[in-house]
Amino acid sequence: MMTEQSTIGDPRFSGQGISIEAFSAGLLASFVGFASSFAVVIQGLTAVGATQAEAASGLMALSVAMGVCGIVLSVKKKQPISIAWSTPGAALLASTAAPAGGFATAVGAFLISSLLIIVAGLWKPLGRVVAAIPTPLANAMLAGVLLNLCLAPVKAVAVAPAYGLAIVITWALVAKWKRLLAVPAAVIMTVGIIVATVDVSHIDMSALRPQPILIMPQFDLSAMIGIALPLFIVTMASQNIPGIAVLNVNGYRPEPGPLFSITGFFSLLSAPFGAHAVNLAAITAALCAGPDAHPDPARRYWASIVCGVFYVIFGLCAGAATAFIGAAPPILIQAVAGLALLGALGSSLLGAVSDARNREAAIITFIVTAAGLTFFGISGAFWGLLAGGAIYALTRWRAAD
Repeated sequence: MMTEQSTIGDPRFSGQGISIEAFSAGLLASFVGFASSFAVVIQGLTAVGATQAEAASGLMALSVAMGVCGIVLSVKKKQPISIAWSTPGAALLASTAAPAGGFATAVGAFLISSLLIIVAGLWKPLGRVVAAIPTPLANAMLAGVLLNLCLAPVKAVAVAPAYGLAIVITWALVAKWKRLLAVPAAVIMTVGIIVATVDVSHIDMSALRPQPILIMPQFDLSAMIGIALPLFIVTMASQNIPGIAVLNVNGYRPEPGPLFSITGFFSLLSAPFGAHAVNLAAITAALCAGPDAHPDPARRYWASIVCGVFYVIFGLCAGAATAFIGAAPPILIQAVAGLALLGALGSSLLGAVSDARNREAAIITFIVTAAGLTFFGISGAFWGLLAGGAIYALTRWRAAD
């Protein structure tokens, strides 16, 4: 009898068709992946200068890119390789001031970040450099980026108590039953509040159609350092590497380098339309790669294919989602985005301070990043990592004496 491990990717199983389990898992993964964090993406793109139309274009490009990329990789590898947009990257953008050149400069930074991801997959020394960044510092930087967004639910309760509490209570009650659906439930509650309180008749109906916008990139050194480099780091450290770990835990052993490069290639293709980055998924990867997707591991790749198809469909609705959010009070959208990122904040804080030897350096990284200071047009995420790295090196130097 074949073991579970030996069936994975076995060509004798690759011709078998889709199952109900795989379809259900893929649909759930796509809904959770899109609904849980599309508000974060729009918030991030808007923060770095995107107009509503450009943010809709970016959201559409991200959805289509991660859908097609997931389908291509899953079909080619016969493994459930799920792709997502970089939610930590979007949170990073949301905490970054718009660059001097506007959104075109941010798009230039997206292109540079995509190229770095491609090179990290192809050129092992760069991949080793990324892997060599101390995990506590990478986690602390991400926690600092996420902090202000995660405060939004509290601010929403202070600004609009009835609506803010309705969103938070919905999230808490559903989380008590099934945590995976808590944020989508909060999104649905927010949509209900918006429909009931906002005059949606002022929404431009022409904006609801899919309208990709080609944005000519501009390149600026401060944006490369302040946006491209931190975006590359958080995408690799917080998405790509954990994504490989999830696949490995479920018995799949794809070679990481080519996967990184392919996600970087799709990021490169979608960046001129306003997309910041796509990468290996982690949470949705667990949905598609786990036993709920199918008892036979060799047939679970269908879940990722279904997930990719629905991502493309959701991408075609990006204009409607963006226009709807544009008509809503920003604090409500920020509240949903903050709730979506609470789990990531908790994991990042735990990873930052769990090692007592590196705790001081991690705290410095966290504080400087969270302060959001900008020098020479470079965002606080870079300075936080630089300050924490200096303390980390000093600690190691003292220990060596």
